[in-house]
Amino acid sequence: MRHSRSLPILIAVIVLSFALMGCGLVSPAVRLLTGQNPIPTPRVVERIVVATPVAQPDQPAAAPNAPRVNIEIAPGTDVETQILEAVYSKAHLSVIYIENLSRLSAPPSSDQALPESQGSGFVWDAAGHIVTNDHVVRGADALQVTFADGIVLPAELVGTDPDSDLAVIKVDPDLVNLIPVEQGDIDEVRVGQRAIAIGNPFGFVGTMTSGIVSAIGRSIPAITGYNIPEAIQTDAAINPGNSGGPLLNERGQVIGVNAQIQSATRSNSGVGFAIPINIVQRVVPALIRDGVYRHAYLGISGQTYSPAWADALGFSTTDRGAYVMDVRSDGPSARSGLRAGSGDTDVILGIGVNGPVYLQRGGDLIIAIDGQPVTTFDDLLVYLESFKSPGDRVQLTVLRAGEGQQTVSITLGERPTRVE
Repeated sequence: MRHSRSLPILIAVIVLSFALMGCGLVSPAVRLLTGQNPIPTPRVVERIVVATPVAQPDQPAAAPNAPRVNIEIAPGTDVETQILEAVYSKAHLSVIYIENLSRLSAPPSSDQALPESQGSGFVWDAAGHIVTNDHVVRGADALQVTFADGIVLPAELVGTDPDSDLAVIKVDPDLVNLIPVEQGDIDEVRVGQRAIAIGNPFGFVGTMTSGIVSAIGRSIPAITGYNIPEAIQTDAAINPGNSGGPLLNERGQVIGVNAQIQSATRSNSGVGFAIPINIVQRVVPALIRDGVYRHAYLGISGQTYSPAWADALGFSTTDRGAYVMDVRSDGPSARSGLRAGSGDTDVILGIGVNGPVYLQRGGDLIIAIDGQPVTTFDDLLVYLESFKSPGDRVQLTVLRAGEGQQTVSITLGERPTRVE
């Protein structure tokens, strides 16, 4: 009698388990990837879905015929290979080959434009906007783009921002099938995660390379002399021609725009850098709307405070923050009374053309901005780039030697064209 009552219960449990898997509440694919699949039979086929790109906030909807990529992974096959194939299938149709054309000045070919340089870009929206690097399109007399299906179109320059090395160009959306990328989230990027680059190195169109996120939060220099904060470092092979192309995560989402490499030979050395997606998401809509992006500006320079400077500056060894070494005389910080160092100490910061450069006492130590802790000088730049615009007000919490903690209220200016 006991056995006859157990049988319906067992059948019900089995049916419920399959129902849950069908609803996505129990994932056999997850068990496979983590080595926990309890019944690995050759007939079991697992599926990973790389979803269709979706519209982002304040962005036109993705093209209706953007591909949905489904891959099937049988037990015992190479999951890494299948994921890379899926990411490529999802993203490569969004990646563009860009030629920067310069017009010949001497007759008889004065109307002929020849390639000056080339790079990469990717479709941002269904309206025809394409994101790339400023340095890819800089100085162009004309722009020509080639899509993955071979269609070649002229493109117009919409806007550029040299400070973030970003630019937007545009093609006629009625002439080509546009497949916008899916945007990622910088807060989800972690060291050790997959990093996949698709671009056109040395003109080899549609090339994919892969590696990992080697580091996050790097500062890389822009052509204007300012720094681009929160850059992503990767060992995925990036070479000339990859500039402007997407750096993707394992879901095929763009997490950065490939921009620079560290190399003595101008070829890949395993140290590449991408402009982070959070900066791209702030700059690109402004370029589309206004043609320019206006960066918030404090008008100061300095360094991350070192506990070794405590005695020389009159602060504590436990203090942390951004030490103000210079305040631009016509900048917003000077008008608000922020103080820079003005008297030499015996601490040598480096050797300049005229001899040793000494740390100067008397500057403010910024420990917070709008209540957000500041522990490095880059924290100021990250906050301004991520959340503030010219005309906004910020509250700086500073330590002032001999006077204790102070609050300085500053109305942000617009960043000058170049560092002086």
